[in-house]
Amino acid sequence: MRLVFAGTPEFARIAFDALRAAGHDIPLVMTQPDRPAGRGLKLTPSPVKQAALDAGIEVAQPRSLRLDGRYPDDAAQARELLERVAPDVMVVAAYGLILPQWVLDLPRLGCLNIHASLLPRWRGAAPIQRAIEAGDARTGVTIMQMDAGLDTGDMLLERVVPIHDDTTAAQLHDALAVAGGEAIVATLAALEQGGLTPVRQPEDGVTYAAKLDKAEAALDCSQPAALLARRVRAFNPVPGASIRLPGLDDPVKVWRAQALDQAAAAAPGSVLRADAQGIDIATGDGVLRLLELQKAGGKRQPVDVFVRGWQPA
Repeated sequence: MRLVFAGTPEFARIAFDALRAAGHDIPLVMTQPDRPAGRGLKLTPSPVKQAALDAGIEVAQPRSLRLDGRYPDDAAQARELLERVAPDVMVVAAYGLILPQWVLDLPRLGCLNIHASLLPRWRGAAPIQRAIEAGDARTGVTIMQMDAGLDTGDMLLERVVPIHDDTTAAQLHDALAVAGGEAIVATLAALEQGGLTPVRQPEDGVTYAAKLDKAEAALDCSQPAALLARRVRAFNPVPGASIRLPGLDDPVKVWRAQALDQAAAAAPGSVLRADAQGIDIATGDGVLRLLELQKAGGKRQPVDVFVRGWQPA
């Protein structure tokens, strides 16, 4: 099938590779403009752009696709490209630009989105992190026929991925990326055979995955330990959970923690114990045991190493 691929981060790159491996004709890739990255803030191509260049595929990087928006020239050039390519379908995965109606209407089979949740749960920007934070036992990917709404289109295919008690956002991201690649390949194969029936999203069960905010990184110890432990996993690696410990000027990153089902009479945030087994923190409900930490400017350390250089006053 002749398709245009629109995506930007590693999640999308894995789907792009799966589509190429399946033998699809991809004459054009669309991705976000290069961004400053690293200590030198050097302009760096997205993972999808790099993969496309390595494959010798033309790349377009419009700043907007709105013909009446801030960058109408970019949008007009993109439209000329898409009309010239005349794709059967556009596959979209974490692209980062809103697709106006003219884009949705241009491919013969429309635009298909690889969304990292089981819709209609967790529409929006951060479905991976919000699923872990909420304590969901499972999530997945949905291949959706895109419309003008926010992740509201008809569903074509789902793949379920379990969430375990120790699953981090990084691990879930990787599992969902692989599932997304498999799902979009299966969807296109079924569409070529005319064997998929779009299903409208149910009105019940709609939730929205709000964009991550750096302010969420700070753990609020007045909240229950179980929620805080999930947030540590949900915010690993970005934005990274943090906590303040006595005797240290800067917050400490928390990379692993577990909730203990035991009461704490001390005020939330108090250090109950600190040894090689863990640093136990009183919370609003239960105890949070810190297991892997990182001081500002330092390296990640298991707690038995961390406590050698820090003890509560």
